[in-house]
Amino acid sequence: MRIIGVIPSRWGSTRFPGKSLALISGKPLVRWVAEACKRAKRLDEVLVATDDVRIAKALEGTGVRAVMTPSDLPSGTDRVAVAAQAGPDDLVINIQGDEPLINPELVDAIAEKLLTDSSCEMATACAPIRTMEELAARTIVQVVMDRYDRALYFSRLPIPCRRDGEQDLKSGLYQRHIGIYGYRGAFLAKMVAEKPCDLEKCEGLEQLRALWMGARIGVVRTNEVGIGVDRPEDIAVIEEIIKQRS
Repeated sequence: MRIIGVIPSRWGSTRFPGKSLALISGKPLVRWVAEACKRAKRLDEVLVATDDVRIAKALEGTGVRAVMTPSDLPSGTDRVAVAAQAGPDDLVINIQGDEPLINPELVDAIAEKLLTDSSCEMATACAPIRTMEELAARTIVQVVMDRYDRALYFSRLPIPCRRDGEQDLKSGLYQRHIGIYGYRGAFLAKMVAEKPCDLEKCEGLEQLRALWMGARIGVVRTNEVGIGVDRPEDIAVIEEIIKQRS
């Protein structure tokens, strides 16, 4: 069994084309993510799944292997599956390619969840929602879980809906989804072979395909939301955080 970390990194980002090579404190974004993942203790290998040789070249000297994948793949999950070429017993961790400050400990926690909970085909993460603005934002995906911290549903709307009065953020019921995924190799192959279901197409969330297929998704709780690069102006925010940490 191998534990493979895969960072999908394509050139054609809708809002920020070429952002994988955007410089953050003098270093390309994709290199920040790759070097952080190399510090994860559970990963046997870290790959970057890309469709552009410029991104592959930016990884030289990191010890992270770039795998060239077709540019017309329908999703990041498909890109991860093509790059990993995982066996049924392997574990694959899909790590967002736009989070330069990804915590290696969270990557390890996702792997650990699958290693210790054989009932789960997938694993992901969540963090508490702390403000009503976060709760109302459709860009912040929310997740509700059962007593074993397995996902029941994901939505872009506030869930659970409080019948009487305002939602109580101190209750611990309101959790935002963090976009990192772990898959068992056998399930990843099944998932990418399955067509998107109506729930997925309605909410625009791939993980709903897994729930629709009957998969159990274990959820790791964390307090770190993470900061992604969606627009050029996000770079200045991240550079300030790096400066403060230094």
